Amino acid sequence: MADDSTLLGRMRTGTAVLGDVQRLPGYSLLIYEEEAGQLNDLPQPERVAFLADLALLGEAVERACSALDPEFWRINYSVYGNSWEHLHGHVFARYRWEEETLRRGPVWRYPDLRDERYALGERHAALRAAVAAALAEVVAEDAAGPG
Repeated sequence: MADDSTLLGRMRTGTAVLGDVQRLPGYSLLIYEEEAGQLNDLPQPERVAFLADLALLGEAVERACSALDPEFWRINYSVYGNSWEHLHGHVFARYRWEEETLRRGPVWRYPDLRDERYALGERHAALRAAVAAALAEVVAEDAAGPG
């Protein structure tokens, strides 16, 4: 599932990983730890926990990417399961440097989204480290509760 080059951290409901393509730097996934094909397969409390973890991952990506790129704009979330029938959520960082017509739509409209030049590699080590560190922070803050 995840190796050292993709692993960001373990969460209550799954494993957070850096995506295999980085067309939009910071693309990450939360992979549910148990067997489930879709969100509605889970009991209500587990659904809420999974979505809360996905939001924490998004917060971590936002912290890391906004610190690394002043053109960071926002976070997009999605949960599909059409290609891989195992519950997982996508977190995409979006940037002001994206072409306007692409930035305003879903990331899947990028014709070069999976182009080899964006494949995850050693050059993404600093990005992975930044997102992993931010994830550890937001998870600790969440566990500590309101302060």
